[in-house]
Amino acid sequence: MVSLLGMLAAADALAPWSLLLLTFLAGSGAAVGQPAWQAVVPKLVPRPLLRPAVALNSLGINISRAIGPALGGLIVATLGVPAAYAADAATYAVVIAALLWWRRTAPEPQGPPERLGGAMRAGLRYAAGSAPLRRVLFRAGLFFAFGAAPWALLPLVARALPDGGPAAFGLMLAAVGAGAVAGALALPRLRALVSADGAVFAATVSVAAAMAGLALAPALPAATAAAALAGFGWIVAVTTLNVSAQGVLPAWVRARGLALYLTVFYGAMTAGSVAWGQLADATSVPAALAAAGALAVLVGLAARRVLLPELEADLAPAGSWPEPVLAAPVGDEGGPVVVTVSYRIDPAEAGPFREAIARLGALRRRDGALRWGVMEDAADPARITEWFEVATWGEHLRQHARLTAADVPLQEAARAFHRGDGPPAVSHLLPLEAAR
Repeated sequence: MVSLLGMLAAADALAPWSLLLLTFLAGSGAAVGQPAWQAVVPKLVPRPLLRPAVALNSLGINISRAIGPALGGLIVATLGVPAAYAADAATYAVVIAALLWWRRTAPEPQGPPERLGGAMRAGLRYAAGSAPLRRVLFRAGLFFAFGAAPWALLPLVARALPDGGPAAFGLMLAAVGAGAVAGALALPRLRALVSADGAVFAATVSVAAAMAGLALAPALPAATAAAALAGFGWIVAVTTLNVSAQGVLPAWVRARGLALYLTVFYGAMTAGSVAWGQLADATSVPAALAAAGALAVLVGLAARRVLLPELEADLAPAGSWPEPVLAAPVGDEGGPVVVTVSYRIDPAEAGPFREAIARLGALRRRDGALRWGVMEDAADPARITEWFEVATWGEHLRQHARLTAADVPLQEAARAFHRGDGPPAVSHLLPLEAAR
């Protein structure tokens, strides 16, 4: 897309509609590619180094955001618009070369391959069933909705300064990048002192203070200092939230979960930018910045009831489900499949068992079950049958592979109530025509 933009600009054929269309397509490509880029980070470094690796990745993005417009403006001013597009396209050659140079061992496939629609549904189902991921998405949405204010209003702040203008705006963007560098360097020490939740709240206070500084800045030096503070808080929050999202997602669903995280990021930024822009239009830019900063702190305080997860769970595949016993092969698309697990429990332990099996049920739904339930034998109350339905046989095999080491205690907690001889009996039921 960038190369095509450059060719159209060189031919003086870049009309408004083509610029909008190609920009839309470039943005769509970036939206598809970003989750994959984000998901690559845990494959490059061991888990203890995930936080600094994500910080470095975020730092590169923020530095590029600060330096890129300045370099682009310099190329446009000296060589013209086509040259700027050509330089941008040339940078992709470096990325392509790095990907070709990178050699990694492909992981063993976990279950049958997924189709696009089923994979998307599995990702959404996992997000709906994962309380840690829901907490990260909720906190991210709140921060980015208020954190959008300085990004949306910074050009207006630069224009309104006594010594403002394009040069002032460029200097403020550079200050944001410098603040991001400082934040990335300070983050390891900060995280040694506070939890992930505390780091995000500290970042919220920092960005809120920056918004107050931008609202009250009498001249460019004060505004530049406030912009640096905004960059500092921004990188701390973005890195901490990104690490939290990465840390609660097992490998099989990481890219899909990060796609949801980025959807929340861009959605909250878009909605926040529109809202704060409208408020600035109805009142003033300083009033909108002050309101966004004050509300960010108040909402951040209230949101601390929803704590961010820490990186403690072992999300490696557990591999603890035995292969199903089949009388005849079943195709991957065969189904639906109903799985039953029969327990014998002491009726005196029915209450604790119900709590344990309910937690296991949430795990079954998260990993692929369309429906789940527990039933009691009317003739024998000690015989309890757990059942869940999966769309296809292939999806059930993938469900086996999705169980992580952190999930095993939930499974064992329910099985601890079993009082029968041998493990709980497991059956796989198929429609009669599929079983023939």
